[in-house]
Amino acid sequence: MFALCATAQALAQDLLARLEASAPELDAKVLALALEATDCAASAGAAERPARLAVIDYTRPSTTRRLWLFDLDKGSLLKHEYVAHGRGSGGNVPTRFSNAEGSYQSSIGLFAAAETYQGANGYSLRLDGLEPGVNDRARERLLVMHGADYVDPVQAQRQGRLGRSWGCPALRPAAAREVIDALKDGQLLFAYARDAAWLEGSRFFGCDKAEHKPAR
Repeated sequence: MFALCATAQALAQDLLARLEASAPELDAKVLALALEATDCAASAGAAERPARLAVIDYTRPSTTRRLWLFDLDKGSLLKHEYVAHGRGSGGNVPTRFSNAEGSYQSSIGLFAAAETYQGANGYSLRLDGLEPGVNDRARERLLVMHGADYVDPVQAQRQGRLGRSWGCPALRPAAAREVIDALKDGQLLFAYARDAAWLEGSRFFGCDKAEHKPAR
């Protein structure tokens, strides 16, 4: 049993190292938390173990590319993209996050990507929040991933921020379909922010108390 645990830990560390090397602009602590949450969710049966994982770091300004899409099986980076946040969350750097309908704020935490559909914003991806009280109203709030013309990095440089959504993680139209198709039908999305209550209370952090818990 000890040998199996040691092997699993070694594989996890190897994956983390490969993903860090493929995405040097992503904070290593955020990536470690994303992988920890993914592993915890899969171990608890809250989600299937994914082949792909998207990570959004909402501590970064919207004028920078702050979404990373990883292939976990290959340990490689697939896409590095711009992503919008909700207009209720703030200006260039979002500071407010909510699970409440009508807040127009983004939600944080771990999400399972579900089915696609054609809606008012074109090809879109429904998201199911996996964290009660944090993001579990995502589906009823219609927080979906979709393309949007206001996710324009050139315009963002002129006005000091990307255009903002009603809470959805909206993408550049040119990149939306590829990212959505990579995530649909059960892959995971991890959205990070420095939210003390979530960082201390999430059931997907520290689920294995025997392992070292990454600094947050």
